[in-house]
Formats: sequence, C-alpha cells, structure tokens
Amino acid sequence: MEILDLPPSQASRLVPLLQELHALHVEHQPARYPAAPSDAALEQWLQGWLQEDAITALIAESPQGALLGYTIFGIEHRPPLPIRFEETRVMVHHIATAKAFRRMGVGQALLTAVKQRAEAEDVSTIATTYAPFNSASAGLFEGLGLQPVVTMAEWRA
Repeated sequence: MEILDLPPSQASRLVPLLQELHALHVEHQPARYPAAPSDAALEQWLQGWLQEDAITALIAESPQGALLGYTIFGIEHRPPLPIRFEETRVMVHHIATAKAFRRMGVGQALLTAVKQRAEAEDVSTIATTYAPFNSASAGLFEGLGLQPVVTMAEWRA
C-alpha cells in the first residue's frame, strides 16, 4: 500500500467511497443529510474543495492502483480569543476505507500520514468530528491518541 496525494483533478476517484460513507450518515441521521446526492454533484463539490490551499486529500492505493481508502484534512489557523488560546491545527474532515479493506490498517496508515504532515508543518494538534453511531471512526481516532473534548448536540424541527 502506498499513501499518495490526490490532485483535485482526480476527485472522481473518491466518489464511490464518499457515496458509501454518506449513505451511512443518511441511514443513521436522515433529518440531517440529503439522501443519494448525484455522483456528478459530489465530484464537482470535491474538486472545488480540494482546490483550496489549506485542504489536502491523501489516498491509500494498492500496488495494482486500486483505491483502498482516503482522507481529507485541512490546516486551520484559529486566532486567540479571550476564552481560547490561539492554535494551528490539522482538522480531519473525512476518512473512508473500501469495505473489502477494512480492519487491515488502511485508516491507520492514512492517519499516520496525516500526523506526519502535521509534524512536518510544526502543527501539534489534530482534531476531527465523528458521529456518535460511527464506532469505527471513534476507535480509529482513539488509536491515534485523539480523545473527545467536546460534545455537540442538536435539535431539529
């Protein structure tokens, strides 16, 4: 397995895994997420997002060129506030592994690469959000040393 940067022009490679990840969220929280976005809409959105300077997509690829998984992360600069210290952090926005390759270290390899990028940029904080139903993400991030620090709650009419 090789961890590679994914250029925005190849955003379409992520769409099948994103569709699967999104369907999981729709299944558990249908009032929060629109069902079945089109592949074209997802590709267009991903391509625009990945063109932002602070956003990076990494893929895990097999020796045969198959996509095993991906992560999208960004570097965020947060100014100091009277109630919070200034910080620069890496925010992991997405991580997904192809079903056939789960529990084989793909997610861990991707997050290790994110951590190495953070260290290379002298960034000492990595953050993420994940849904309460997503125990796989919770375990993956906990394995990297991330611990929950905030709970977000919502009410939807």
